Amino acid sequence: MIDPLISIRLPGRRSYEPGQEITWHYQIDAVRPADVAAIEASVLWYTIGKGESDLSVLFFERRVPGQTEVGDLREMRSVRLTLPPTPLSYDGVLLKIRWCARVRLFLRSGREFLEEQVFRLGNVRPARAVVGPGQQLITVAETP
Repeated sequence: MIDPLISIRLPGRRSYEPGQEITWHYQIDAVRPADVAAIEASVLWYTIGKGESDLSVLFFERRVPGQTEVGDLREMRSVRLTLPPTPLSYDGVLLKIRWCARVRLFLRSGREFLEEQVFRLGNVRPARAVVGPGQQLITVAETP
């Protein structure tokens, strides 16, 4: 059996400003309509790095055949939303903040598939670790 294809398309350069309105699109292919149990689409941010992971959802919709939608759930769908002022994307030494558009597909067989497209919110420069006086670790913003 071929795995379903989940396509996510974000406009532009994949870098957005706080408060900017974006429209993104997703579509499901290579699976029969009758095999689709549900599709969830979301826009969220999550942390990667040291300590506990954090996650917050800005947008979420769950579509189920016959209950919330009429027709083929696999067809191209557009989502329009305004991005918040924070948190900004960040590539630190110990912590990273990632924004993404995510689509999760649930099949009637019980299998799940997930696809996400990462994007940047804001323009915070990445950080790098340097060793300061006395072997103290210091995080500094990189220069272009």
